[in-house]
Amino acid sequence: MLQNIKVFFREYRQLAFTLTAITIALGLQISGEQTATNWVLGVAASIMLVFLLIDMVRTLREGSVGIDILAATAILTSVILGEYWAGMVIVLMLTGGEALEDYAEKRAKTELTSLIERKPHKAHIIKSGKREDISVTKIKVKDRLVILPGEVIPVDGIVAEGESSVDESSLTGESLPVVAKNGYKVLSGSINIDGELTVEATQTAANSQYEQIIKLVQSANASKAPFIRMADRFAVPFTIVAYIIATSAWVVSGDPIRFLMVLVVATPCPLILGAPIALISGMSRAAKHGIIVRTGSAMERLANINTMAFDKTGTLTLGTPKVESVIAHKGFTKSDILTYAAALEQSSTHILAKAVVEHAKNKHLSVTKAKHVRETAGNGLTGRMNGKTIAIGRLSFLDSVGVDIPESIKTQVDTTTTFISFDNKLAGSISFSDKIRPEAKSMLQRINKSGIAHTMMVTGDSSAVAHKIAKKLGIETVKAECLPADKILAIERAEHQPVGFVGDGVNDAPVLTTADIGIALGARGSTAASESADVVIMQDDVSKVADSVEIANRTFAIARQSILIGIFLSIGLMVIFWSGRFSPLQGAFIQEVVDIVVIINALRAHGAWQSFRKNKQLKQQVAAQ
Repeated sequence: MLQNIKVFFREYRQLAFTLTAITIALGLQISGEQTATNWVLGVAASIMLVFLLIDMVRTLREGSVGIDILAATAILTSVILGEYWAGMVIVLMLTGGEALEDYAEKRAKTELTSLIERKPHKAHIIKSGKREDISVTKIKVKDRLVILPGEVIPVDGIVAEGESSVDESSLTGESLPVVAKNGYKVLSGSINIDGELTVEATQTAANSQYEQIIKLVQSANASKAPFIRMADRFAVPFTIVAYIIATSAWVVSGDPIRFLMVLVVATPCPLILGAPIALISGMSRAAKHGIIVRTGSAMERLANINTMAFDKTGTLTLGTPKVESVIAHKGFTKSDILTYAAALEQSSTHILAKAVVEHAKNKHLSVTKAKHVRETAGNGLTGRMNGKTIAIGRLSFLDSVGVDIPESIKTQVDTTTTFISFDNKLAGSISFSDKIRPEAKSMLQRINKSGIAHTMMVTGDSSAVAHKIAKKLGIETVKAECLPADKILAIERAEHQPVGFVGDGVNDAPVLTTADIGIALGARGSTAASESADVVIMQDDVSKVADSVEIANRTFAIARQSILIGIFLSIGLMVIFWSGRFSPLQGAFIQEVVDIVVIINALRAHGAWQSFRKNKQLKQQVAAQ
């Protein structure tokens, strides 16, 4: 008990000082020592007024216009007019409001902080056939680790032995556990539920998924609420209205106490507290669903997006293209085309290159690596094999390296196609297909209903393929055959600003940074993309984009509502207290109730979205029936 009191006094010094002064004053008043009571209350209120004025000066130096001037005026007027208890209750309201805000933040941050609290520090490593405990920071790639039931997986890895259910909910938002067995890629931060696993590390702790998530969460935790700026936009008009009402009450009645009566209920705690709590609640809610919003300003920008742009491959499509057909021109066979193409593509990490190599292996072709291979990023490769100069890539690339392209071939195709030449003669082509994500269309419909009226596809793929997929999904604007720099220009020149961008690859990192809001599908994807994005979706599920937009919209709706509740309640009370029928002390207590109402309303952002989604889904099911 004593320890808790010490912690309270250390963390909430101003509130502790206020409560101590009030306790002493109550004791003196009960004893009949009214003069001493007034001195204690007057001095304590004056001391707290000095701290308040110091904070106001600091705020002004930072370039912000705060609304604490009303509270400062009310405290000063209380002391001058001898309404010491009213002044002290206002001080209690301010210091207690800060404590309430702190409590509300801690409650709202539950999902954000739980990730950090579960961070493992020890791991069981197998060395020379024996198990020993080491620090997680000492794990190296290819080390074999034993993960016992109930333990958090410390690094990314591949299951080498054993089988168990693994809970990935804190990373991906998926509530159902997955079955991890031989060959399964486990993510650090997942919880091993019921079996013992032997995992071969594929990353060190510093480079693992969990560490990246913790960095994102710490960034989100450190974020300062932009709602303070939103509240400050109301500061000047609200302050002017309060002074007008208070001054008119004084002038009409001739009693300065009436001035104080109005200012007491005009103190701006509801305006200051409600919105930041709503923001933190919304960020916490998003984290529970596998969506990490890195900063408070990102949540604000997400709620104001007019256009959402998407990469195609891996974002709107599954990102695992397969070879659909191989065409060989006269003098060449399909085996020739595949063999030589795979010989070059072995040197590339491009997703189409991997599809070519995999298809050649499935055809049991003998493939050796080409020599002198050179890759032009986003266009194609050149090299030599069996005395032949080989080029593979887009038609424009082959044309640029001197390949003779027949006029009949220059027409666009309706699937992703790569062409191959031998000694500057076009030899054939390989076509690919990539399936649209099953959740993509419903996601686009949901973001449209959420207020994002315009959609774009910004992709490096061919125009024909991009337009075909865009038509199926209902995307209105297409920018195709874009290099990373072209994607940036497409975002910057979009007609309807501000623009969000959703991507998942390394080449998306620059445009994720450029967009007003960058959203990365980062669960098992690129760290570069995740680090460049404002919002990271931990699950490889593009429907979470719509979830993030809906959460942002609900969060800001509740934030604005909290501000307006605070404003209208305060103005209503000012009008009532203008009549002079209530004492300043009664007004101070009523304003405390208003504080609590606003904070409770703001905390709805933590749970309101889930109820909103359930009700919406229920309505849709009823309508479908």
